[in-house]
Amino acid sequence: MDRPTTSNVSVDVLTLRYEPSSREVQIGVYPRATEPYIGQLALPGVTLLEGERLVDASRRAVVTKLGVGVRDLGQLTVFDEPHRDPRGFTLSVAMWAVADDAEPHEDVAWQALDAVPHLAFDHNQMISFCRPLLVDRLWRNIPFTSSLTGPQFPVSAAVAVTRSLNGTDPDRGNLNRRLASIPELRVAHKRVVLGRGRPGTLWEWRGAAEDVDAAG
Repeated sequence: MDRPTTSNVSVDVLTLRYEPSSREVQIGVYPRATEPYIGQLALPGVTLLEGERLVDASRRAVVTKLGVGVRDLGQLTVFDEPHRDPRGFTLSVAMWAVADDAEPHEDVAWQALDAVPHLAFDHNQMISFCRPLLVDRLWRNIPFTSSLTGPQFPVSAAVAVTRSLNGTDPDRGNLNRRLASIPELRVAHKRVVLGRGRPGTLWEWRGAAEDVDAAG
């Protein structure tokens, strides 16, 4: 049986942000403007151009489809199921990205990981498969984690980010010990005010804090 000699390679990006108001990590999806699956929500993705780097294609996908920039990004895994795209065989490289604070396109939807609706292609399966990979990066991969938390964050945000990615509440004692064991983290000089005026610990990434000190 004859088989095609070439195939398409695409990148699909799990674009995340931490929303302090709802205390959850959210993933960005958008309604497709072309067939197949026109109008259906999907992860931002593009076909890799000749000679294009994966990181550049990922940034292009996030900027053009979601309308936001990227704080940082990286590679997760590859999906090569032959029938994942009705247009023909397309190998997809799944990437992670953390969005910046730019205002997204008005039709972009940000969804909690536990409330993602039905998506086009195999994008729901992508999220399910890649979620443990994201969990494994949290508090281990510094670019990924610091992009989500920002340069400074209270313990409540650390709990919320961990809960959102894991799907369960973390043990706070274990989480505090984990934070204390990360060389790139330190307790900030100032504190945050919690309920009833109780001061809470504020953590900061050392590099970001040094940049702030130098600028001041």
